[in-house]
Formats: sequence, C-alpha cells, structure tokens
Amino acid sequence: MTAPQAPARARARSGTARGAAAPTAPASRAAAPAPPPPRGPLSQAVTAALAAGPPPADPARLPGAAEAAAADPYGDDLQLALHTCYELHYRGFAGVDPAWEWDPDLLRLRGALETVFLDALRRDTPAGGDVDAALQELLVEPVDARGVSHHLRDGAPMWQLREHAALRSVYHLKEADPHAWVIPRLHGPAKTALVAVENDEFGGGRPAMIHQGLYAGLLDDLGLDPSYGAYVDTAPAQMLATVNMMSLFGLHRSLRGALVGHFAAAEITTAPSARRMAAALERAGAGPRALLFYTEHIEADAVHEQVLRHDVIGALLAGEPDLAADVALGVHATGLLEDRLGARLLDRWRAGRTALRRPLPETPTGTPAGAPAGGPVGVSGRG
Repeated sequence: MTAPQAPARARARSGTARGAAAPTAPASRAAAPAPPPPRGPLSQAVTAALAAGPPPADPARLPGAAEAAAADPYGDDLQLALHTCYELHYRGFAGVDPAWEWDPDLLRLRGALETVFLDALRRDTPAGGDVDAALQELLVEPVDARGVSHHLRDGAPMWQLREHAALRSVYHLKEADPHAWVIPRLHGPAKTALVAVENDEFGGGRPAMIHQGLYAGLLDDLGLDPSYGAYVDTAPAQMLATVNMMSLFGLHRSLRGALVGHFAAAEITTAPSARRMAAALERAGAGPRALLFYTEHIEADAVHEQVLRHDVIGALLAGEPDLAADVALGVHATGLLEDRLGARLLDRWRAGRTALRRPLPETPTGTPAGAPAGGPVGVSGRG
C-alpha cells in the first residue's frame, strides 16, 4: 500500500463513493469574523491594538513577558489572546488591517504567550521520546471508557449535541488548515504521505466533500450558525487551547515533530469516536448532512492513522530521530487538552448546565423548563 493510495481507498469505501447523494451543505461562510470580545487584560490589549487602525503597535500598550508569565497558561485570557493572534494567520478579522499579521511587536507578545503555553504543555505531559508507547496507549480503547462521544451516544439530549457541535466548530471550520503548515517542513516519503492525508481532508479534489464544508452542513442541519468563527466567543478556554496547540505546532518549524505527533493522535482516536457520534446524531433524529460529516470520517480516518503512523512518523524519524521527543509531546499534549475539554463538558452536562460560556440563543424543543440548556444524563474526556 503506497501512502497516496490509502486515503483514496478509504474514500472509495465511503458512503458518497457508493452512490450516496452529494451533500448540499453550505460552505463555511467566507467572510472574516469580528474580533471576539476580550476576557482579561492580555486579550484586551490585543483587541485594542487591532481596533486602533493599521500597525505598527504602540509597544507601551502591549503586555510584556512578565505579564504573560503571570497568566494562567490554560485560562480564558491567555488562550483568547493567543487565539486572536493566531487568527491573523488564517482568515483575519473584519475591519482589521491584514498587515497586523506580521507586526513585530504583536509577534513579540504572541511569542511570550506561546512560551507560557508550551512550557505548561511540556510540564504537564510525560517526558521522553518513546513514540511507539505513546501511540500504543491510544490504539486500545478501555472497555469501560466513558468519554464525550460515549455520553452523547448513550442518551444525551439534542441540546448537548448542539453544544458539542458549536464548540467543535472552532476547529472543524478550519479542519486540516493548521496541519498544512508542516508540509514544506517535511521531505521525501513523509511529505508525500502527509499530503495524501491532507488531500482527503480537503475533499480529494471534490469541493463538495471538503471536511470544513461538511461540518458547515452539520451545523446548518442542527439549526446552528455555519459562519466561520461564529462560536469562538461562547467557547471556553479548554476548546481554544486544543486549537491553539495545533496553530502553535504548525507555525513553528522547530515543532514539526509535535505537529505530526498531534495529527497521528487525532486520527487514531477519530474513527471510533466518529462512529459513536454518528450513532448519537441518528438516535437524536439529526438529518443526513449532520450524519455525513461523521460517517465520512469512520473509514477514512482508520486508514489515515495507519498512513500517519507508518509513512509519516516512520519516515520522519528515520531521517530525523532527534525529533522523537517532540512527536511524543504532540501525542501526549493532544490527550491532555482533549481530556481537559472532555472533563469540562461532562461535568457541566451531568449537572444539567451548559458547557458553553453562555447558552446557545436557540433553545431546541424538549429542553427542560428552567435549564440553561438542558438536563442531566450520562469520565476520561477524550473519545
């Protein structure tokens, strides 16, 4: 099996290849989002700089390394400040001069925020470079696993499925974009194999099947806003951190090993959780566009994880064995942040509370009276 062929075979087995109707989901709306409201002094300083007009920034108005170091590395303020800085490298913001992307003083602040975040990830994950052991932990799911997708499959109400969809849109409407930054930093077989996986993520030459667009269709099917960035302001720090990790690894050549490790970890865990999510949506009566996003991932990502493990990581470490510790960091950091996010969701949902920073404005039929967005159901977070 050559690396480029494997994802194509996954597509050939997918429902769309067997003759299912092509999706009619709207693409994620192309307009840049408005900057999100700040959540503290760091994000306030970033937002104020962007709103002041074109760069350069006034260095005196931007926090320094000391202010960044004093912040909670996983907290709302630092994570939103970092997310806002990173978004300048994606679609930017409405009304914000695109030249801010490369403003040296804003980049200096971003670097200070990244240092705090990366130091925390290194501190809170196992040290060492045993990549096989790190991946092996993900390959066998515990029999008693009770993650988010188990909870949603086993009877969670529609309002929780909608909250989950809104939260995950912070990443899925830019799905695979952070990973594309690693392409020029790889070479030979590792690059060929990773590009094959990315090609699948971007629709395999079929615009209607780009995964970002499929997710927009899922949101639309569930009565949610498919606009890019629509739910950033409602997303807690735990969700922002998972996306910021990808951007951090993707934007730094020195962290290319971590990005590849993260990508492999994500693909290993996606196929089984996608199967549970499809079952959850079907049980709740969701429409075909909502189901398609997950059914498309079930078989494709099972093949992707093989390609990433053997053809990307294997080839990368054969040529650059010193990157093993970074690859392991990417695997472990993915698990750490997904577990933190999962704990937030399950703790709130089991208590009958919204997991968002504020409930969704649309209240689905059947929401219990008096609940902000739901009722009890349902404690690793991942899955």
